[in-house]
Amino acid sequence: MKYISILGSTGSIGTQALEIVRENRDLKVAALAAGSNTELLERQIREFRPELVCIFDESKAAGLRLAVKDLDVKVVSGMEGLIEAAVIPKAEMVLTAVVGMIGIRPTIAAIQAGKDIALANKETLVTAGHIILPLAEERQVRILPVDSEHSAIFQSLQGNKREQVEKIILTASGGPFRGRKREDLKDVTVQEALNHPNWSMGKKITIDSATLVNKGLEVIEARWLFDVDFDKIDVVVQPQSLIHSMVQYVDGGIMAQLGTPDMKLPIQYAFYFPDRKTLNTERVDFAKLGSISFETPDGDTFRGFRLAYQAGRAGGSMPTVFNAANERAVSEFLKGNIRFLEIAELIEYAMQKHKKVENPDLNEILKAEQEAYESVRERM
Repeated sequence: MKYISILGSTGSIGTQALEIVRENRDLKVAALAAGSNTELLERQIREFRPELVCIFDESKAAGLRLAVKDLDVKVVSGMEGLIEAAVIPKAEMVLTAVVGMIGIRPTIAAIQAGKDIALANKETLVTAGHIILPLAEERQVRILPVDSEHSAIFQSLQGNKREQVEKIILTASGGPFRGRKREDLKDVTVQEALNHPNWSMGKKITIDSATLVNKGLEVIEARWLFDVDFDKIDVVVQPQSLIHSMVQYVDGGIMAQLGTPDMKLPIQYAFYFPDRKTLNTERVDFAKLGSISFETPDGDTFRGFRLAYQAGRAGGSMPTVFNAANERAVSEFLKGNIRFLEIAELIEYAMQKHKKVENPDLNEILKAEQEAYESVRERM
């Protein structure tokens, strides 16, 4: 029996992870954590019977305690509660599926407690990879990527030597605005940006896919996960979302992981690694598929993608500023306060204002985050 703590249980990754738990009797839930969706969280508590549950807002936690008072479950709140869910003794693995930099502290706590990490919170490595990776090595903790692209790279590396990797090739769907130019994007609506052609995801990551910022964040994350220079990370647009990413080796051979666009595969792979288990998902029919096409990402139209490489190469606290400015800008776009193209403009402004800290500790990372938020507010 394997016990898992799921941080972000009411989001897209969290709910799919619980579907996998539901289908496998050798998986159990030790703890759940959610942001604000008490109604769904209560249903999850009643089905999966965790020992501990965190809902970030204390006022909602008080209501949830009353709602589940008939059950033997501890309800906590805030960052302290999130960390408590991450370090619960019964859990062997923590799935970090919360959105944003809120995931850093519980991830660090879970590693310090010796938990394996199924990592779906890319901001953790984007902003604190220089802290997370050495700590995981010190505590002999495995970090297993759940992002579709990073899981694909991880799978393509199995059985091969890391020093023989020549290049990592991340694939991108291109999002809902693939092929359009800046002039075409001046007046796009929130609903248009949320209309992803292939994947069903939360709102924030869907907007990040539309701006290609998500792919930029994945480039920075890949740099840390697989210990490669940015010059060895390429991105290609693969509109069918069939090839999830590839690894090219020094002899020219390329290993790729293919499959239908379904997040259950990378989630389950992380839960059971190094084993594979039967998964009831749609299979690829190559005869019906017909063809797979590739394009070069448009960094001129989608400036956030180009800014990600700039932030990643600058290093230090700059990726934090890139990520935090994007978080706030996307939030403002979803509220209708800014236009689509202004997301990248706000990121660039925050990066230009920032004085980089070369090797930031956690407090300096969190300070850079707040500075980026202030820069976005100032620019708006």
